[in-house]
Amino acid sequence: MFPTDGFRALDRQECLRMLAKVPVGRVVYTRQALPAVLPINFSLDTDASVLLCTSPGSDLVRAIDGVVVAFEADKFNAATRSGWSVVVTGRAGVVTDRAEHERLTQTGPTSWMPLRDVVFVRIESEMVTGRELNGGLSTP
Repeated sequence: MFPTDGFRALDRQECLRMLAKVPVGRVVYTRQALPAVLPINFSLDTDASVLLCTSPGSDLVRAIDGVVVAFEADKFNAATRSGWSVVVTGRAGVVTDRAEHERLTQTGPTSWMPLRDVVFVRIESEMVTGRELNGGLSTP
């Protein structure tokens, strides 16, 4: 990209700072050999992994446990034509360690849906990319 094209690449730390500002993102995965996207609330863990909270029997858990997925979150202002988008790519896995599950019950995300039992899914932040749109094209 050219310096005047209105976009700026975000480094890893900037991406993580941006992710921490929004409550909802989209998990991108494969369902029945087709691409699927699901909006879901999330939080970031201390190791920068993305944490999801859902029900143990959900289709999402069955589809993403142990596979590489993408997670995207963004924030845009249409009036100013500005905003940002961040994508985290990494292996997803259900948190099975009891102590870790207990910790996440206190510090992790809570589902916006009423759930009787919860399972936490961790998406490792193996690759984190992002870009910012600064409000339109500038002229040289």
